[in-house]
Parts: sequence; structure tokens; C-alpha cells
Amino acid sequence: MAELDKVTQAILKYIDEAGFKQEGAFNLRHNGMSLCHGNSEHVKIVKKEDKQGIDIYIDGNTNGEEIHIPVVVDASGFTDKVYNDFHIADGANVVIIAGCGIHNDGHADSRHDGVHSFFVGKGANVTYRENHYGAGEGDGARILNPVTKIYVDEDSVFTLDTAQIKGVDSTKRETEVELAAGSKLFVMEKLMTHGEQMAESNMQIKLNGTASSAQIISRSVAKEHSAQVFHPAAVGNAKCNAHIQCDSIIMDEAQVRSIPEINARHLDAAIVHEAAIGRINDEQLIKLRTMGMKAEEAESVIIEAFLN
Repeated sequence: MAELDKVTQAILKYIDEAGFKQEGAFNLRHNGMSLCHGNSEHVKIVKKEDKQGIDIYIDGNTNGEEIHIPVVVDASGFTDKVYNDFHIADGANVVIIAGCGIHNDGHADSRHDGVHSFFVGKGANVTYRENHYGAGEGDGARILNPVTKIYVDEDSVFTLDTAQIKGVDSTKRETEVELAAGSKLFVMEKLMTHGEQMAESNMQIKLNGTASSAQIISRSVAKEHSAQVFHPAAVGNAKCNAHIQCDSIIMDEAQVRSIPEINARHLDAAIVHEAAIGRINDEQLIKLRTMGMKAEEAESVIIEAFLN
């Protein structure tokens, strides 16, 4: 029991550091095992029988409830793959908070591959927040490869808010979205890499329905010898509107590639992309230095403001 309490305390520490909570319906996964879960009046969580993962059923009377499904990996050399499917009924209004904290004190790589699929009914409003966090003193890598598949029915709104700011050595994110008539997608992606870290993000947004729309904003900071690649693609298959914006700050000897792609397959598809990569503004640095800040403090203030 004492050892279990020790593990539980460590998990709660990782959850707190990564910004997770335990309120409402929840499911906590630890080293490939479902440690605990709880339903609510409008949300039911069912363990899959054919593979690792859960089905989350959100009924149409859900109004503003938060669902928390954090994953914690603290076993060095462990690989965890999980499939979570969200079935969201017509008219539901829900916030889903997920993500993974990896703590690796060993020499072998630790890895989590989460495949999340969202089936969103008509007239729903869904916010999905995913936070990734890495820590530990070992030289084994902390690897996260999330896959997100989103199918949005008519007149629904889906907001995807992702953040990976610390401690993840390698990540490859794959995001696929299909939008029906009148549906809206908002994406905010925030990323910071340092050391020898590598991060890649690929998005394909298919605007299939009349009057569908998408706004994709990616902001990143690359430090030291890290490398980043962004490839967001918007495909207009109907009368639609989409805007892609990728902004990056590059520092030291880092590398950043931004490859926004727009593909109009309909006469009334209006799609715009913007991409900018640059160093920290010298005037901002000088202004903060004149206020008494050291160089590192000034850089931190600018980076925090940029990512937020």
C-alpha cells in the first residue's frame, strides 16, 4: 500500500505540472493501464475490449462539462499505444482535456502513441485541449506521437488547443479533420523545443461542406540545436473559408521549416496562408534590458508573450 501511495503521489505531481485536473468524468492511464476512471450524469467511459483504450460517450444534454483523460508514463523503456474514441451527440457542449506526462529517469526510450478520434454530431460545441510534458534525469528519450482524427457534422464548432513546451525529445503529430456544412474549426498549436529535440506537425483539413471554415494558428520557438517542421494543409472541397498562420522564433543554431499548403477544389473556396520565421526583435530586447532585466530574463518574457 505504501508503494502504491508513492506511485499515486508521483502521478498527481506529474498531472499538476502538466496542468491536468481531476474533476467531472475522468480516466487516468498509467504505464499502459487504466488506473481509475469515473463517469458523470452525461458522460460514460467504457473500456475497449478489442484493443487498448476507451470509448467516451457524451450525450446531447452535456453543457460545459470538463472531461479529463491524462496519461502518465514513468517506466523507462516502456511503449504505450492507446486508442480513445469520443462519441459526441447532437447539441453537446463539452471541454475535453487530455495529454501525456512522461518521466524518464532511465537509459531506455519511453514512448506514448495516443490515437484520438472524435465523432461530433450536429450543432455541438467541442473544445479539446492536449498538453504534452516531459521530465526526468535519465538519458533515455521521451517520445510522443499523437494522432488526432476529427469528423465534424453540420453546424458544429470544434476547437483544438495543443501545447508542448517542455521536456519532449521527439514528437510527430498527425492531425486529420473533415468538416461538414456550416461547421467551424479553430486550431491553436504552441510548441517550444531546445537541445537536440525534434518536432514535426502534419495537418490535413478537408472543408467538405458549404460554408464550412477553418482557422489554424501555429506558434513555436526553436532553441539551441533543435529542429521543427510544420506542414498544415487546407483542402477546400466546397464553398468555404480557411486561414493558416505559422509564426516561429528561431534562436541559436536551431532549424525551422514551415510548409503551409492550400488546395482549392471548388470555385468558391477562399483559402489564405501566412508563414513567418525570425529571430527575437532586438528593439524589444533593448527595451526590456533598459528596464533592468538580464538578457535571459528579457528573452523569457518575449517568448512567453509570443506563445500566449
